[in-house]
Amino acid sequence: MSLENDLRSRADNKCELCGATEDLAAVAVGPESDDSAEKSILVCSTCSAQMGGTAELDVNHWRCLNESAWSTEPAVQVTAWRLLNKLSGEAWARDLLDTLYLDEETLEWAQSGQEAAEDEDTVVHKDTHGAVLSAGDTVTLIKDLKVKGAGFTAKRGTAVRNITLVPDNAAHIEGRVNDQRIVILTEFVKKS
Repeated sequence: MSLENDLRSRADNKCELCGATEDLAAVAVGPESDDSAEKSILVCSTCSAQMGGTAELDVNHWRCLNESAWSTEPAVQVTAWRLLNKLSGEAWARDLLDTLYLDEETLEWAQSGQEAAEDEDTVVHKDTHGAVLSAGDTVTLIKDLKVKGAGFTAKRGTAVRNITLVPDNAAHIEGRVNDQRIVILTEFVKKS
């Protein structure tokens, strides 16, 4: 049997991440894939394009990880873990990642691939709706935020002008509110 046939049999002819049945293909799960079924997954073209970076990550599409992250297949677990780390700016993804259990060997595999991907990827900051943020943008707060240590609450609807991006954390930006420089989570802002 070929690799794709093995995977189709294992996955019941469905994408192992989202369950789609159209345009399925085998994808190797690196960094040390050996083109075996144990180191590969069967995915649809939508998942493949987003995982490969040829399409932008659609946060709502990846809610399918709530089910597929619990797969018994290590290659699927590794892929789900990596995707959840990419989506860690989303509260649901962080919560799922916190509850996900990988055995020691599988976690090591997932982390080794993540390190290689981090070297290639740059940090992209996105607002609550997925719009890409740039340094100097103006954003609006979408909820009241209690500012720790400053003794005030930044009110919903407050415009934060001329933001700066935290270079090593896609979930954080900095800006001035009430003449104080604060760190703001990107999930609580929308681009103006």
